[in-house]
Amino acid sequence: MRVFGTTDTVEQSGLAAQLRVKPAGIAAVWSGLRDFARRKPVSAAGGVVLVVVVLVAVFAEVIAPYGPQEIGVATKFAGPGTENALLGTDQLGRDILSRLIHGARISMYVGIVSVVIGITAGTIMGVVSAYVGGWFDILLQRLVDALMGFPPIILALGLMAALGASTNNVIIALVVILVPGATRVIRSQALSIKELDYTLAARSIGASSMRIIFKHMLPNVAATYIVLVTLTLGFAIVVEAALSFLGVGIPPDVATWGSMLELGRRHIDNQFWMVVFPGVVIALVVFSVNFLGDGLRDVMDPKLRGR
Repeated sequence: MRVFGTTDTVEQSGLAAQLRVKPAGIAAVWSGLRDFARRKPVSAAGGVVLVVVVLVAVFAEVIAPYGPQEIGVATKFAGPGTENALLGTDQLGRDILSRLIHGARISMYVGIVSVVIGITAGTIMGVVSAYVGGWFDILLQRLVDALMGFPPIILALGLMAALGASTNNVIIALVVILVPGATRVIRSQALSIKELDYTLAARSIGASSMRIIFKHMLPNVAATYIVLVTLTLGFAIVVEAALSFLGVGIPPDVATWGSMLELGRRHIDNQFWMVVFPGVVIALVVFSVNFLGDGLRDVMDPKLRGR
């Protein structure tokens, strides 16, 4: 008598199994995050700090008590914790805390955009160079060698002198600096992937070069790509701050951590907080990014996974 309900029971069990797929996926993600935090607590702490800084940058207008250019918030050179200025004020009476919060928006925007563009372009160029080989590979690698021959900050200064000071030009300069290193790292890995069995099998059955590159080679360098992005973000933030400090990066009327350091340098003898707080923020963010990148490298690299 139960035969007529067998189909319904099977369908219900199949539906229940489908409904359990999404929670299982979310549970797997949370389980992976907990395992990462347990194995790499310092790296996990760096990731938390980075997430907090990104959220602060996104909601800067809501979080900051004053505007970044609002003059006369308190007395000029007010010390930390006085006159409603938690971190003090600068030579124009602008709130240091508000400028740090708004400066996070510029620094994180420039760092993230330049790193994503630069590492992505370098990854594609490295894979294509390794796959094509021949004269194309030789020509591209000699160009990479020429760019890597310049010290990064000197190359950035030269590009900014030619392009002019603006946020977009800083991103362009950072992209030019980041592409050669990413190309070299990804090419070295792609050369070994090119000779693996599944790549040779795809070529033997007539798969196109575009399919081999985008379906077989690029997915297998994804772990290296993620590690490069995290490790390079701190470097990009430091270079952006250095360019702003030297007065050739983002225009001085925009609140950035580097420009705040440059302004505080002039008054470091008596108003130390104008230099200390921007420097601490830059160091905290850079260390957090580097710790996160080191942890991801250890987890994603098969050679280091068991250590």
